[in-house]
Amino acid sequence: MMLLVKLLLAHILGDFVLQPDSWVKRKEQKKLKAPQLYAHVLLHTALVLLIVGDITFWKAALLLGALHFIIDIVKLYAQRQATRRTWFFIDQLAHLLCIGAVWYFYEPGAPALLVLLYTERNLALLTAYVFITTPAALVIRMIISRWQPDKDVQSAGSRQTPETFSTFSTEPETARPRSLQEAGKYIGILERLFILTFILIHHWEAVGFLIAAKSVFRFSDLKEAKDRKLTEYILIGTLVSFGIAILTGLIVSAIP
Repeated sequence: MMLLVKLLLAHILGDFVLQPDSWVKRKEQKKLKAPQLYAHVLLHTALVLLIVGDITFWKAALLLGALHFIIDIVKLYAQRQATRRTWFFIDQLAHLLCIGAVWYFYEPGAPALLVLLYTERNLALLTAYVFITTPAALVIRMIISRWQPDKDVQSAGSRQTPETFSTFSTEPETARPRSLQEAGKYIGILERLFILTFILIHHWEAVGFLIAAKSVFRFSDLKEAKDRKLTEYILIGTLVSFGIAILTGLIVSAIP
């Protein structure tokens, strides 16, 4: 396990801490012609050897350096301005998979550790965390769809929905305040992730704090809306979201 931690540390230092923004820009501009690309790969290789602290690990260090080079090249030539965020995560996932593969083959206890981690309890945890993200958002949408306010009765504040399922305002786009795209959806996902985590670590007081904090932030939105139907709609959605997260946490906690 210590080898995996060392390889992750080398990656974090090389890809984030010790890589200047100027290197990133030059790599994107010059690609294979950028000296910074080769310096970046050499830095990664050197960091692996230095942090692992074992000269006999040089073959694995060179392998990781070569794989890092290939992954970066694919990213540089494939990404576009509109897909930069997507390719950032693809790039990091590919690096992590390479690190995991090297760790698996070079750490004697790695296979046994992975077998130990594959338990019914851990599988239940994974299922719970996946469920309370997008699947739970869809469940909430279906539950509260029968109460969705009508478009012709919404005011400027109607952009605030429990999961940002739709926009109800009939005002022109430029005449009403705008919110971040799908912000409500991701706020709901994050709050359920927090609630589930707090329940699993037995800190119910943190759940109460989260509910109180959200209530404070929501108060101004509900006050601005001046629409009782919208207020009730948001309240139902919020309570359903919290309820699903709490129920999921209780079910997982009951699994031995």
